Amino acid sequence: MVRVVRATQVEIETAVQALRDGELVAFPTETVYGIGANAQNPAAVRRIFEAKGRPANHPVIVHLDSPKYLHRWVRAVPDGATRLAEAFWPGPLTMVMPRAAHVHDVVTGGQDTIAIRVPGHPMAQQLLTAFGGGIAAPSANRYGRLSPTRAEHVREELGDAVRVVLDGGECQIGLESTIVAFEGPTVRLLRPGSVTAAQIRAVVGELTIGPAQDSARVPGGLPSHYAPVTPLTIVPAGEIDAQADAASGGGKRIAVLAQRLPLRSHKYVTWINAGRRPESYGHDLYNNLRTLDRAGCQRILVQEVPEGERWDAIRDRLLRAATSVAQSDEGSGTLAVLP
Repeated sequence: MVRVVRATQVEIETAVQALRDGELVAFPTETVYGIGANAQNPAAVRRIFEAKGRPANHPVIVHLDSPKYLHRWVRAVPDGATRLAEAFWPGPLTMVMPRAAHVHDVVTGGQDTIAIRVPGHPMAQQLLTAFGGGIAAPSANRYGRLSPTRAEHVREELGDAVRVVLDGGECQIGLESTIVAFEGPTVRLLRPGSVTAAQIRAVVGELTIGPAQDSARVPGGLPSHYAPVTPLTIVPAGEIDAQADAASGGGKRIAVLAQRLPLRSHKYVTWINAGRRPESYGHDLYNNLRTLDRAGCQRILVQEVPEGERWDAIRDRLLRAATSVAQSDEGSGTLAVLP
């Protein structure tokens, strides 16, 4: 069971002052750690993009401590958003709605929509309540890389770019929030997360899955994202041992993320058994990939995860990580996802 940590009053006061001074603060949410800035300070929000190496046209999520402050950021709250907020906030759901007139383009990526979340982590709530405003906060990692689920991951990736890192221990969920948008009467699921499509349908009725051509750009919405530095390949479940043997031929070091132990020993293979439970697999995913990334291997082989809604968010993140490899390998003849 994940231990939930609260910050001391001194830590919160230090973080709040840093935000008011235009500095960056990293803090835990139940999903992943975020790198935050005062959402009403465009210069401070730009520092997030600089620290992450993030393209300027990518929107960031604004975190609030309560839905009652939505009117400060959103021009009109759809009826479906009100019902979803009642069901899932505070929690791992981000909603994309029409932005209020005063919201700066740097927050929205120049779009007419804004992404809002009310996180459930007690330390995030402490910080937001004490700050008394919105905190713009994407994941606290270098752009396109693995999201951080521990404070040490933030320090490893961003170093001195962050003034304060609030250490809340391991994130409870370990995967980014579910994102939905409202397009007229349509509720659209743009990124899967721990709030599932079935749970959303139970609240709003009809739900459309996946972005349309004119859907708003959202955090983590690109085909390539969430990637380790080591090239990552997804292989069919029944072929993981054979693929590990083949890839490690000639003494090449290979890393494997599987859902079981190996059927036989593999001399040059570092193997992690992540288990068959989607909640624990998702919770440990980024930490396991970081471990394998540091193992000095030439490639990470990931056993294809099962079908089913409980695995949707995990499958999404792994496919994006493999696509990152495919794009970096373009022209080399390397396939990132095997048939």
